Amino acid sequence: MDYEWLRVRHLVRKTFERTDLPDLNAILFLIGIQELGRWQDTFTKEEKQDLMHIAVCRLLSYGGHYSFKGRDADGWPHYELRRPVEAQGLKAQEALLKEYAIQYFRELELENGGLEDE
Repeated sequence: MDYEWLRVRHLVRKTFERTDLPDLNAILFLIGIQELGRWQDTFTKEEKQDLMHIAVCRLLSYGGHYSFKGRDADGWPHYELRRPVEAQGLKAQEALLKEYAIQYFRELELENGGLEDE
């Protein structure tokens, strides 16, 4: 899993032409924007938190913890809790999110016809 997570980080770094590897929070933010389906030049602090929440819900939907409920009038996705997350402690929760983020990017690769490896 460490190799696949590093691969995701390098893919995001390369895509956005950054010098530093993104951390989990940066990747969650980007997944949130992807799920929102639109970009804007600035997001408020609350919107940034909402984007990260969307990403967490989307990723945890892989494990059946959340399901997509629909979009509100402004187009923001909403999820419904199906079952609590069993992962205890920060490390276990981060590992679970990384595992699901890897799965998320694999699906993007399939949809986009494959992405290059570093």
